[in-house]
Amino acid sequence: MNKFTTLFCFLVGFVVFAQTQESSKTRLKIDGISAVVGDYVILASDIDKAYIDLESQGVSTSDITRCSLLGKLMEDKLYAHHAEQDSIEVSNDDVNNYVEQTIDYFVQQLGSMDKVLEFYKKKDEQSFRAELFEVNRVQQLSQRMQAKIVEDVEVTPDEVKAFFNAIPKEDLPIFGSELEVAQIVVEPNVSADEEKRIIEQLETMRNDVLENGSSFSSKAILYSQDPGSRSRGGRYTLDRKRPQMVKEFREQAYRLQEGEISQPFKTDFGWHIVTVDKIRGRQIDVRHVLLTPTVSNIALGEAQNKLKLIKKRIEDGEITFADAAREFSSDQITRANGGVLINPSTGDTRFELTKLDPQLYNQILKLEDNEVSIPILEEDRSGNKKYKIVMVTNRFNEHVADYAQDYVRIKDLALKEKQLKAIEKWMSEKISDTYVSVNRNSQSCDFANNWLKK
Repeated sequence: MNKFTTLFCFLVGFVVFAQTQESSKTRLKIDGISAVVGDYVILASDIDKAYIDLESQGVSTSDITRCSLLGKLMEDKLYAHHAEQDSIEVSNDDVNNYVEQTIDYFVQQLGSMDKVLEFYKKKDEQSFRAELFEVNRVQQLSQRMQAKIVEDVEVTPDEVKAFFNAIPKEDLPIFGSELEVAQIVVEPNVSADEEKRIIEQLETMRNDVLENGSSFSSKAILYSQDPGSRSRGGRYTLDRKRPQMVKEFREQAYRLQEGEISQPFKTDFGWHIVTVDKIRGRQIDVRHVLLTPTVSNIALGEAQNKLKLIKKRIEDGEITFADAAREFSSDQITRANGGVLINPSTGDTRFELTKLDPQLYNQILKLEDNEVSIPILEEDRSGNKKYKIVMVTNRFNEHVADYAQDYVRIKDLALKEKQLKAIEKWMSEKISDTYVSVNRNSQSCDFANNWLKK
């Protein structure tokens, strides 16, 4: 789910929540309780609002019943309830950061904070923020509970084969046009003086925190060049079972005890210092500061000229693109594959044409097969600049799924089916173990889950 979709779903959830949080007994009496799941109450107005939310998204609600919407709301509450029972934690910093993003969005859409409060019928900003906080907290609990349920689910090759063979031929999926793309990256050289300046700056920050009690979080907010964590004080949660940061970063973080700060260290993104806030079993909460060295125009020009020479050698037949990537590319991930890119969504080397990253799409749009692009200047979100050349190495036309040709994608479908079964099993067991009450007006519903415990 991308950031915009997550925010949109959260806004939908907030409006539902805002309508359920009036504390007066009169409102509960008028509105009516449709169901209770664990510690959570679902009001009749929540279902009404769910209809409005769907329609606002352009979804036809003519075939969607109140019973199905109530069932979905109950599922969400069950996840959140058991997340709390299982002591799944949600960081207040993460929630507060999202509250800030949401309020900024509201203000941008409506014009001012006063108009936001008026629109949502809130008496003051403090109570408004408190409600936003609770909505997001519950949403994150639900998401983390679902992730925990499926985190250890895997499929074997035999299960993938059985899954594929069980699909009737007329129901086999159609895969759209795909292609494979390779790249050769040349990063400009950073001068020794510039690297020394960066290291000394990080050492000064480290000493200021350790010796003078300065806030590491404030250092990250003020100086870090990592846009993904800067606004929340450089904070990330690392999970030993789900590596999400580069190896060098993880190795440094896992060596530290709570409160310790690493010496400056280098990754492909730049130079870092990292500290550990809290160790929670296999998960650790860390903060880091990232600084990226400034690259001179001369170094950039040298990188560009190097790629021009490599491009000419490939076109003259002196060396293949794959061999040139293995010998010259600065990108550690793709170099060993002869420069071939890996699709982060599938783990495969193929990219569906209609789902290509816009930046990559624009880079290959006018390329013929096996044509090498001109050197392309690229800057990442941290400010690192590099040049690269790209080439489309393979194209695959739209086709019916084939086990050998599409194994990776079929494996992904098989895994999703197995995860769905795991969630269904968990849902069935937890409904039996959880206090659930359904209003008598809804007891005639044919729920997908056994909420009535018949």
